[in-house]
Amino acid sequence: MRPTRTALALVATALTPALLLATPAFAAGAAPPSAGTVAISSDATRSGVADMSDDDVRVAIMRIIGDPDTGKAVYAAAQKAMDGTIEDQRYFLETGRWIAQAEDDRVAIARILGSADPKTDKAVIREANEALDANAPEALRAFLETGYRLARAEDDRVRIARILADPTIGDARRAAAEEAIDGTPEELRYFIEVGQYEVDD
Repeated sequence: MRPTRTALALVATALTPALLLATPAFAAGAAPPSAGTVAISSDATRSGVADMSDDDVRVAIMRIIGDPDTGKAVYAAAQKAMDGTIEDQRYFLETGRWIAQAEDDRVAIARILGSADPKTDKAVIREANEALDANAPEALRAFLETGYRLARAEDDRVRIARILADPTIGDARRAAAEEAIDGTPEELRYFIEVGQYEVDD
């Protein structure tokens, strides 16, 4: 008899699946894959799922369903898999999840583009469009995991450079901007959003 979803949820914390199913990571300096890439789950992912018991497969899917960060497409695909056979569930973990993840990633990037300012967010717009045009799930994920952060930092440096180019700014604001411009992406963002308003000129 197949375990119910409630029962699976109760044992989710007790079982440790052979595969954690973390989203693939991309190095900050890695080049995105070429357009037309079809494979969206690695051989390691496939072999890991093959080694999992049926219960572990279902628990892994329940964890995805219960994760508040799971996107709508992945959530829907996971629910559909749970309503299907164990073969459907294994297919979801090996392949279906990544197809759905690409759909969620496209939506996330479209939202970023929708909120971007063409005048000040040029790097973000450029990199987001390149990720969408690549038509590769890996490129979408790479942009969201690292590309967006780096592109926004590029735009923030331009913003700070414009502040420094203003001859009317005070000494305190100039000093803060000079310190921030060589900082990390997070330090750049903090200066743009908060730091520049904390100094008294």
